[in-house]
Amino acid sequence: MILLPLLCLVSSNAVAQKSLGNLAAKPLYRDPIFDGAADPVVIWNPRVKRWWMFYTNRRANAGGLNGVTWVHGTAIGIAESGDDGATWKYVGTADIKDGSGIPDVTYWAPEVVSDGKIFHMFLTVVPGVFADWNHPRTIVHLTSKDLRHWGDPVPLVLSSDRVIDAAVYRLPNGTWRLWYNNERDRKSIYFADSQDLKNWTDKGKAVGDQGGEGPKVFRWHGAYWMITDVWRGLAAYRSDDALTWIRQTGGNLLETPGMGQDDQVKGGHADVAVSGDRAWLFYFTHPGRLGADEKKDTSEQRRSSIQVVELEYKVGVLSCDRNQPTHIKLVSQR
Repeated sequence: MILLPLLCLVSSNAVAQKSLGNLAAKPLYRDPIFDGAADPVVIWNPRVKRWWMFYTNRRANAGGLNGVTWVHGTAIGIAESGDDGATWKYVGTADIKDGSGIPDVTYWAPEVVSDGKIFHMFLTVVPGVFADWNHPRTIVHLTSKDLRHWGDPVPLVLSSDRVIDAAVYRLPNGTWRLWYNNERDRKSIYFADSQDLKNWTDKGKAVGDQGGEGPKVFRWHGAYWMITDVWRGLAAYRSDDALTWIRQTGGNLLETPGMGQDDQVKGGHADVAVSGDRAWLFYFTHPGRLGADEKKDTSEQRRSSIQVVELEYKVGVLSCDRNQPTHIKLVSQR
């Protein structure tokens, strides 16, 4: 007589949790080739009916690479999920024809969107493999019908010769807006507009109160939001018109280390997947940059893992609790 209500309660809790989605793996994903997955972006692939994740495939476990050479010469990795985002497996790398003719070209931080007919990638391209950061970087527009093979490259003419980390969102009036990091201006976030995703007009600075990279813009709870990686977690900005941005106070998202596997450090360069009335933050960590070993430069400090946490919204403020189990249910577009 006493156990029956308890069993019913446990059963109802299990059903409620299941309705929230599958329990996400922790870490969510590690690249099986170089163990350096970073800068994730998630999109539905209608051909294979799976969620695909594109990411910078850093060469974390490759030997003999001095300086930041391991962050150059990188391909774009692909993983896929058949369970609405809870677990991911390696698919391979994107076949990219960037038009540079450089055999050891570097690819960073893809942004991938669909216009309803074909897919568009906005890719940071660095002309070679270098041991330092002092080299040009361009954002190149590419197209694909299958998300695997990319061509028709067009470099974007933006505010400087050192631009990285594109984020693209379509406004209600049909205009496409692109945000990016202008490294020549203290790593401020700039933006540009386009009607066709090919021809862009630079509009200048969007956010310059602090340096940041990896912008991500999305609409949720009646407002536009921008997330940027400020190297102390993720800064969050709110806007009513996608032009004027107000920074959220009270600390950065993912600034405080978590307690889970590969999550005991700050989080960086994120994507946000809005699905129905819920939203999830996909981010990466450097699990080996911890305590006395933080400043070392071995494969353990170089390696990176992808993580996911559900975003929460309350009274105009975004938050997340990376120490709580994350149930994820990306709505499949079958």
